[in-house]
Amino acid sequence: MPVNLDDLDIDKAIADSAAKADAKLAPQITSLTGMTDAEVQQLFPEPADVQKLNELMNIVKSSASENTKVNQIVANAESFGGIVLKLLSKFA
Repeated sequence: MPVNLDDLDIDKAIADSAAKADAKLAPQITSLTGMTDAEVQQLFPEPADVQKLNELMNIVKSSASENTKVNQIVANAESFGGIVLKLLSKFA
């Protein structure tokens, strides 16, 4: 049976998928940061930002040496910049 693309609401499907991804990632981020799910979703409404926060927190919580962690963060500084700014603004 062929799919009629005119009947699909692509924008709604994308929005729904992003919301589901946020809902699944928020509890994981909560366990890493100590923030509530609501705080995570408020600070990081975009799924890409939640993913970047997850990557940053995995580096911070890893068993790697401090020097290795710093090098990993510096290597991704441009990607993590907005996340770090939001976190510091929240806790400042």
